Amino acid sequence: MSKLVTIYGGSGFVGRYIARRMAKEGWRVRVAVRRPNDALFVRPYGTPGQVEPVLCNIRDDASVRAVMNGADAVINCVGILNRSGKNTFDTVQAEGAGRVARIAAELAVPRLVQLSAIGADATSPSDYARSKAEGEAAVLAAYPSGVILRPSVIFGTEDQFFNRFAGMATMSPILPVVGAETKFQPVYVDDVAQAAVLAAIGPVAPGVYELGGPDVATFRDLMGKMLAVIQRRRLVLNVPFFAARLMGGAFDLMQMLTLGLIENKMLTRDQVKNLARDNVVADGAKGFADLGIDPTSIDSVLPEYLWRYRPSGQYAAIKKSAKNLKKV
Repeated sequence: MSKLVTIYGGSGFVGRYIARRMAKEGWRVRVAVRRPNDALFVRPYGTPGQVEPVLCNIRDDASVRAVMNGADAVINCVGILNRSGKNTFDTVQAEGAGRVARIAAELAVPRLVQLSAIGADATSPSDYARSKAEGEAAVLAAYPSGVILRPSVIFGTEDQFFNRFAGMATMSPILPVVGAETKFQPVYVDDVAQAAVLAAIGPVAPGVYELGGPDVATFRDLMGKMLAVIQRRRLVLNVPFFAARLMGGAFDLMQMLTLGLIENKMLTRDQVKNLARDNVVADGAKGFADLGIDPTSIDSVLPEYLWRYRPSGQYAAIKKSAKNLKKV
């Protein structure tokens, strides 16, 4: 019988790429999510019955255990960018990660992979970064042979980074960014998925791996690359951190006063704290080279999915060629 992997958060941005790769490797894939009916799109990743979404709440022991029973590998991709109801940074990224690892150890699951993030720091003023670090510590305490992957900002077709700002650029002549000089090392989503799969099925040494692409650039420069791809000229305006904190506070207050009915998807105070720190691979850290992966560049991927934000969309290249034709 084929081996089984349980992927917590397997229908998310990164999780779906991992699920697809695991299916191609011939594994049965159990996609553990809060809303299985919203994750039915993962089924075609494999043969009928090979990839199945199942109900799971990472905050509940019994729920986590039920979907892990019989698994030969476990990959945890669950993470949040903003708290929502009972899903806080602590309950999801710290306690949730520790719960998955503890139960994996109790069930003697052979392999465990935890998706974390560059910037994870137990002393960080950011709840996101702190909870990521606490989750890593809980994983290694319960499951010392686990593999932890720390990607920088992740890009790809469904990303919430380049897509978000490209969408903003279609509506305004000004593109406001917080931390314009903060450095990032964007990593392609399928490269992260490949690393996770290798850790789940191959002889990857336990420990922490920081994943960054071949390009290191400031936030401002990344926006310049994006604008060049979508063929738009916009003023990239740096928002000072003091102003960003006020904005984030106002948006957070709006979410609180509406009891979460209006979710803050614009900017949170916690995100402002993260944007004040560079998000690049640390010197001496293990990374893609140790996994035998050659990371994908930004320039080779962005045009594949950002074309729809160009003034002429899919016809941009045709119109450009037409301009070069000589009138008869």
